[in-house]
Amino acid sequence: MKRVSVKLKERVPGRKSETKRMRREGFIPVEIYGKGVSNVHAWIEGKEFLSLPHGETFLIEAELNGDKRVCILKDIQFGWLGDNPIHIDLYDLANVTEIEVEVPIEFTGTPAGVELGGTFEAIMHSFTVKARPVNLPDKIVVDVSGLGLGEALHVRDITPPEGCIILDNPEETVAVVAEPEVEEEVTEEAEEEQTAE
Repeated sequence: MKRVSVKLKERVPGRKSETKRMRREGFIPVEIYGKGVSNVHAWIEGKEFLSLPHGETFLIEAELNGDKRVCILKDIQFGWLGDNPIHIDLYDLANVTEIEVEVPIEFTGTPAGVELGGTFEAIMHSFTVKARPVNLPDKIVVDVSGLGLGEALHVRDITPPEGCIILDNPEETVAVVAEPEVEEEVTEEAEEEQTAE
């Protein structure tokens, strides 16, 4: 799994003047917590956080005062506009044997059914997986080239990467190739003929 390094600044909770100043300078408060580890209050520069990878799972090596902690992004709180992060939670993996996370799906190939006039529809965009931190995939690649017209791909059809378990319902639909809507067109043509008569 990809690992990204970030540098944090120490944050002292309760200091309103510091909080206002740091936010004004573009910093976002960060909370680091985890199993059997001490909580850490810190700041991350907004530009650095926004430059982190999107659309994939990754580990964060957070450095604060020379101390490095390997974490995973646990939660982001956004402001009322919905696109401005105002608080970030990182989960320290130091004492974690296995972890459950959302891993994005990447679809590859052109479904056979699309070449016959069908429409490809992605129903799921991520899987909930369980794995040791070292086995966590960045993403799960799903080949849909074998999907025919009117066919669906289910969770049970997906082979997860080694050391990784998909926790979603096996019967859940991942993607489909919908058949062309022919019936409505035929009905409309029939109505037009009747009107003409």
